[in-house]
Amino acid sequence: MVAIKEQFEVPAKMKTWALALTGIGLLTIIIGFVTHTMGASANQHTKDIFWATMLYNSIFFMLICNASMFFICATTLAMGGWQMTFRRVPEAISTLVPIFGIIAFAIMMFIVFGMGPSTNIYPWLNKEALEKAGNEEVLKKLGFLNPVFYLVWTILAIGLWSLLGARMRMLSREADDAALQNQETGKSFVWRNTVTASLFIVWFALTVGSTVPWLWMMSIDANWYSTMYSWYTFASSFVSGMSLIALWVIYLKNKGYLEYTNQEHLHDLGKFMFAFSIFWTYLWFSQYMLIWYGNISEETVYFKNRVQGVYKGIFFLNIIINFICPILILMKRSAKRNYTLVTFMAVLILFGHWVDFYQMIMGSVRKESSTLGWLDFGTAAFFVGMIIYFVSKSLASKPLLAKYHPFFKESIIHHT
Repeated sequence: MVAIKEQFEVPAKMKTWALALTGIGLLTIIIGFVTHTMGASANQHTKDIFWATMLYNSIFFMLICNASMFFICATTLAMGGWQMTFRRVPEAISTLVPIFGIIAFAIMMFIVFGMGPSTNIYPWLNKEALEKAGNEEVLKKLGFLNPVFYLVWTILAIGLWSLLGARMRMLSREADDAALQNQETGKSFVWRNTVTASLFIVWFALTVGSTVPWLWMMSIDANWYSTMYSWYTFASSFVSGMSLIALWVIYLKNKGYLEYTNQEHLHDLGKFMFAFSIFWTYLWFSQYMLIWYGNISEETVYFKNRVQGVYKGIFFLNIIINFICPILILMKRSAKRNYTLVTFMAVLILFGHWVDFYQMIMGSVRKESSTLGWLDFGTAAFFVGMIIYFVSKSLASKPLLAKYHPFFKESIIHHT
């Protein structure tokens, strides 16, 4: 009988790719910083483009990594055990939340406090200009849209995501201990997991489900507002997070790891990718349809530049990548059990929602053109390289199987 491979060993080629992508990305960011903020042609607009590019990339990659911890906590509260054979994968991905959180925090704080009223990324920073323009709509929101509120909520959001996520991962390490086979310790373990997961879900709802997308992203169009914006952001980041989990699970399976993970588990991951692609589309259509039907100027201003302006191609490309492709390819049961198709769709969904975050932010900052350029792809390469490096390092730091978890058997016999 072949022994189960419980310990992941990082291949030299993976480490090389991770460092190469991170290095290329870092070099791109440095060149972008010099050309956009210090060069002869640098002005406030080019500075805004550079920092907005850093903003949407850091927020997107932080949120999709945080979606892994949301997945863990949601399945914990549901008393689900089907994911236990690969649970260490989303745990490893979630270790990047504090790392990407620090990067995103530094970028946001520089925009708000370093650039301040001079930037056009957040127009609410320039109160004098708002008063001169008689912009009462935004002036009424300054109790919420102000640097102190922005700072406090950003610290609390990223800080508690990181702390509660670390607590969940720390509890998970106890599942490597044979003592959990005792009924009393097992019950205590499940209870502590449930409490921590509950706290994370509540905080996730108060941040990703409401305040954080309003502050970080929607306030770029300070006059515009949508009650669906936070849910739209959540749907986009969660389906991307599930796609990232699927990619790592398939990679590990191809390398001979995760022997207890099979097509049944892949099928469920595929169902999440399919279901939340449809959910994202539902929100996309509902938000757009209601604003189009109402035809109120303060609402349509957001879509004007995206539907009729230079972002029209990218805006509708989102529907093709993030809705038409998933519904045509992932609808069949056999497709969700096919490793090649799931890999292809996972990469496509990640790219599609990265483009969606691009148009959500850059469509309001860079209105004269919508070309995805070297700075966008180079910055994304930096974050992708970081994900490969830190996730692989985390996977290698502990056993891939939490074999003493009370629900581990349920995952082994899982059948869809």
